[in-house]
Amino acid sequence: MTPAPRPLRIGNASGFYGDRFDAMREMLTGGELDVLTGDYLAELTMLILGRDRLKDPGAGYARTFLRQLEECLRLAHERDVRIVANAGGLNPVGLADAVRQLADRLGVPVRVAHVEGDDLTAAHPGSLAAHAYLGGFGIAACLRKGADIVVTGRVTDAALVTGPAAAHFGWGPGEYDRLAGAVVAGHVLECGAQATGGNYAFFEEGDVRRPGFPLAELHEDGTCVITKHPGTGGFVDVGTVTAQLLYETAGARYAGPDVTARLDTVWLTQDGPDRVRVEGVRGEAPPPTLKVGVNRLGGFRNEVAFVLTGLDIEAKAALVREQMTDALAKSPPAEVRWGLVRTERPDAPTEEMASALLRLVVRDADQAVVGRALSGAAVELALASYPGFHVLAPPGKGSPYGVFEDVYVPHGAVDHVAVLHDGRRVPVPPAHVLPAHVPPAHDTAVLDDVLEPPPLPKPLPPAPTKRVPLGLIAGARSGDKGGNANVGVWVRTDDAWRWLAHELTAARFQQLIPESGRLKVTRHLLPNLRALNFVVEGILGEGVAAQHRFDPQAKALGEWLRSRHLDIPETLL
Repeated sequence: MTPAPRPLRIGNASGFYGDRFDAMREMLTGGELDVLTGDYLAELTMLILGRDRLKDPGAGYARTFLRQLEECLRLAHERDVRIVANAGGLNPVGLADAVRQLADRLGVPVRVAHVEGDDLTAAHPGSLAAHAYLGGFGIAACLRKGADIVVTGRVTDAALVTGPAAAHFGWGPGEYDRLAGAVVAGHVLECGAQATGGNYAFFEEGDVRRPGFPLAELHEDGTCVITKHPGTGGFVDVGTVTAQLLYETAGARYAGPDVTARLDTVWLTQDGPDRVRVEGVRGEAPPPTLKVGVNRLGGFRNEVAFVLTGLDIEAKAALVREQMTDALAKSPPAEVRWGLVRTERPDAPTEEMASALLRLVVRDADQAVVGRALSGAAVELALASYPGFHVLAPPGKGSPYGVFEDVYVPHGAVDHVAVLHDGRRVPVPPAHVLPAHVPPAHDTAVLDDVLEPPPLPKPLPPAPTKRVPLGLIAGARSGDKGGNANVGVWVRTDDAWRWLAHELTAARFQQLIPESGRLKVTRHLLPNLRALNFVVEGILGEGVAAQHRFDPQAKALGEWLRSRHLDIPETLL
């Protein structure tokens, strides 16, 4: 009988472009690892890299990764740790060449491979960058042929784990349950310290001043344990892992290019201090299409924040709003948004506490309309407006903003290729797709229509209540997907789940978050996690780069929800 392969210890050292620089060294020196991953890409990052490449055709990748490797390449080689990162961005070929040059200069004998085929910009005229989200089998092909470092462009975040797992365990494209387990592990790891107490609703339960980065002990059957290196900061428990599982997801089906992971099958159990076991994950065929993130320049934007201090705040706001409207009347911007933030207090002990902010944001295709015209109009009011007139900062010349759109193409529309360290090119065939009897889907919402909704738990019996913030019993984490936001809400006891599932409906969510009232809000139940996931369509406009709202990535939307008051049974408090 052939013994089962040993577990794969796979860690993460980056959750975004700009994450903790020292994390790569910390992960390499903190304990045993087989593979170290780094996620450097987000929707906004692709736009930033696209603008970099306009200035320099040789740019387009995350240069931070190279600087980290300069410090850590020899260390990774000595410890026999393979590195897999999507830092290639728009130019994985360029990054792979740069890594080879770095390795030669340092005298470290490493084999560098890369994955390409995601770039569909030429097929989307007018876009700055259009890239398909590839799966993990290109990464697996590179590792199976001996690569020590694999860099990619746009792959799914979870592909950084499914690829090494498929290579290590010999998985094929149709092993959906195992692949789904790796997707869940990858989704937990992808955002770095968010799985170890960072950005956690109950952050006061542990020391999160400098949380360590997470790792997964992944087994051949797709189960895993989420943990971190001994002695590092933060903590790993069922709550921190639940929070990250809910981050930037939608319904029960989490669709990707390799597999559709069923989040409603995930079971989490505490497996000791800083150890959470993840098991039970079921997988299904991936949808027949690949997501493509299309970034384009939307025009130019500018803003100015007027500071209103003391008495008559609304009258002061009305005056300056009328003055600015008159001043911009000759060439009004295409979009004008005003927002009054009432942060002032009566009889305040400091000037800041006596002040409110009136924010003006303008957008237009013509930079001049939102640049000099706006700044001139605002500055000219310095001695001719409300008493105490000043602004947080003078408006500039106007800056370009981006627009993100996701479209979908058949798997066969991309040439997914693993480019090995010796230059050989290995085509990666499309993954298996949904059988004909399942409706094709462009997102998980359509797939969820095929599922029977889970039954609601038995409601709690009537009991005395107290009107308090939801966050006293519930955690939340929120994020962005294009123009949509998701808010995951979970509780930690069965009784609290019985209450939450009945109380926090989509309609109640819209009452608590008034700006969602005119939008479509979909609620998804995940009973195994005692969690609800709300998807709010269109709340972020045309995506994070468009900076449509005060919190353009909806990062704090969940915390706002937790601060809202509800009548909660006293037995839960």
